[in-house]
Amino acid sequence: MSGNVAKRPNGRWRARYRDAEGREHAKHFQRKTDAQQWLAESTVEMATGVWVDPKRARGLVAAQAAAWLAAHPDWTASTRARNESIVRKHVLPRWGSVRLGDVTTEAIQEWVGGFTGLSGGSVRKILGVFTGILDQAVKTKHLGVNPALAVAKPKQRLKRRRYLSGVQVEQLAGAAGSRGDVVLVLAYCGLRWGELAALRAGCVDQVRRRLMVEASVTEVNGQMEWSEPKDHQRRSVPYPAFLDEAIAARLDGRGPGDLLFPSAHGGVLRIGNARRDWFDRAAREAGVEGLTPHELRHTAASLAVKSGASVLALQRMLGHDKPSTTLDVYADLFDEDLDQVAERLAAVRSAAFADYLRTAEGSGAEGPILKSL
Repeated sequence: MSGNVAKRPNGRWRARYRDAEGREHAKHFQRKTDAQQWLAESTVEMATGVWVDPKRARGLVAAQAAAWLAAHPDWTASTRARNESIVRKHVLPRWGSVRLGDVTTEAIQEWVGGFTGLSGGSVRKILGVFTGILDQAVKTKHLGVNPALAVAKPKQRLKRRRYLSGVQVEQLAGAAGSRGDVVLVLAYCGLRWGELAALRAGCVDQVRRRLMVEASVTEVNGQMEWSEPKDHQRRSVPYPAFLDEAIAARLDGRGPGDLLFPSAHGGVLRIGNARRDWFDRAAREAGVEGLTPHELRHTAASLAVKSGASVLALQRMLGHDKPSTTLDVYADLFDEDLDQVAERLAAVRSAAFADYLRTAEGSGAEGPILKSL
């Protein structure tokens, strides 16, 4: 990069430089020191790779938001609908007509603090979308740095996760009547609702007692959108032997391409309709009012851990991308493991203590500081 500062006939100082592509950039100042500082800052930005063409930074957030939405064809239909809604309802009204270069951390922080009536989790999602838009601007050299990265996020109040006991699952299944097998599959296999609704008869292996989770279906703006399972985790999920009869009844008369758990009219089993027609009523009758179908997935995790399932087995059953995700989500389920670790360590110390005493008795060595077992 080459540049210089020169005094103009009108008494002002002009700083100018050429970028890596040979384009000239210039700016006029009243004082020479200001011109030199601008040139020096531009030189540093060029050297560190954060320099952007000032003309690009004058682009509007609205255009960048559209570019961000278009740059993610891999999103599921539900993710796209959610992000488009956030852009339309929250981002564009405040930022759409603002130049990218005029977006500041302070302004974003004030915006985030101005949301009322929304949970911390909802505000974090809104901020996440705006951060993604500005990240895209950095990648496409419309911004040098993302001003949203330094914004303090609101605290997210974590809802206490509810796990049903085995007895409660039976009560719920009984109250669900002919849909009791849906409850049992969700509670003992850990499928997401969209994965269960997408199961076809050909996805069942009765010999190995496996459900092949290869697709998911979600209602988006009234339309059913089909996709791969979340995190692209196609997997084989075992089902317990007590479901043999129920699964066989579901397969009876159905071809490989037929839905295993269709609606009463033969279509896709929609979660909203199911809750209205039978699930919420069954939850009330079972004494677990307010239960959501997704909480049966949490219940499956709890029951699996109580049965002795390892983190790796649980991760594979639930379709998480990696074991650490399973631990992050269900860390509370492994508290009993910590108790067992303490008990085992106590046993180790007890054996070591006995060996030590036998050795020390004949040597005259002093006893241990902590003698109690």
